[in-house]
Amino acid sequence: MSNIKEQESGVIGKLRNRLKGVDLRQNAIFLALLTLIAYFAVTTPNHASLTPDNWSNLVVQNGYILVLAIGMVMIIIAGHIDLSVGSVAAFIGAVSGILAVRPLEQNGWDWLPASPWFVAILGAIIIGALVGMWQGFWVAYVGIPAFIVTLAGMLLFRGLALMTLQNSNIGPFPDAFRAIGNGFVDKENTLGKDFGIESHNLVALIITAVGILALLWSSFATRRGRIKYSQSVEPRTWFFVKNALLAVMIGFVGNKLSQSSGIPWTLVLLIFLIVIYTVIMKQTTFGRHIYAIGGNLHAAVLSGINVRRVNFWLFVNMGMLSALSGILITARMNSAVPKAGDGFELDAISSVFIGGASVQGGVGTVTGSIVGGMIQGVLGNGMNLNSVGIDFQMTIKGLVLLFAVAFDVWSKRRTK
Repeated sequence: MSNIKEQESGVIGKLRNRLKGVDLRQNAIFLALLTLIAYFAVTTPNHASLTPDNWSNLVVQNGYILVLAIGMVMIIIAGHIDLSVGSVAAFIGAVSGILAVRPLEQNGWDWLPASPWFVAILGAIIIGALVGMWQGFWVAYVGIPAFIVTLAGMLLFRGLALMTLQNSNIGPFPDAFRAIGNGFVDKENTLGKDFGIESHNLVALIITAVGILALLWSSFATRRGRIKYSQSVEPRTWFFVKNALLAVMIGFVGNKLSQSSGIPWTLVLLIFLIVIYTVIMKQTTFGRHIYAIGGNLHAAVLSGINVRRVNFWLFVNMGMLSALSGILITARMNSAVPKAGDGFELDAISSVFIGGASVQGGVGTVTGSIVGGMIQGVLGNGMNLNSVGIDFQMTIKGLVLLFAVAFDVWSKRRTK
């Protein structure tokens, strides 16, 4: 019996050594996403999940949730929660509608001069920042828990959205405004036609190739840096396998998009935000302070971190990203609707936790939250294509969230 235990411990020990340096949590959700894609590729009628138009719709339809997830993961890492993002998105969508198309038509807003579409967007984001300042003030300087402040904000800004729109819809919007949510880079494939390539969008293929090269360069540069400073790195085999899978996945999605209308402007905006916020969280003092506050608030205070200021700017940032999400959904729907953004807060929070963030704070990544959001998007899209009822869809999504958090709790207990 003791020999069996020694053999098991030896096998487990060898496995642990082989997996040393591997982020099991982040890699598990990536493999879960690939598994879901493969499963629905086989099970959907006529392989509908693999069609170029379906992938194009999948990216555009989930863009506004993924934007919220970027801000939400920062909030959750710091140990807070924001329940108001859906209502703020609806309110800012209403504001953008008033600024862009309705001031001369709707009663009560005739005092406001008409503005170009880009001024409407800028104005809406500024108001989103003011909303974030309002909530950040109560959380950071008054000391009210973020759960209560944003719960109040969920009601407050939903009411303001109804008041702003006078319980009606606003639209349609100018083509340039709509392009943010529905437009594509070189949709007519002008560059491809110039080179005699009409079956694929050439700009989409070029962007995909550049994205793959940038990913590989970043991965190898990061690995070299960690080795240089004697930090732990992933096993060589897994490192190459993981990057090969990532490159294949990006190439697959890019190829599908190139066969449809091309790269959506929503995706371009999303990639830009992912890069910027990944740099902020990994390479700036502000990002390190967020992790420190969520990891151990008392230690963060003792180390001299201005916790109030960090929390305040976190909610300002969340307000701006909520505004951007509201603009995206308004542009996609070509209408500002009072009920827009309903349930967005739950989708954003679920994306963060499925993406590997810890319920206690201090753990999480921007890329993980994006993968978590895509898992939700692929899951919902696949179930719709398989004609799964909304009751079963909600049940399955609830179980996925529960198991994701349970895995986080279990993994933490294993490390203690």
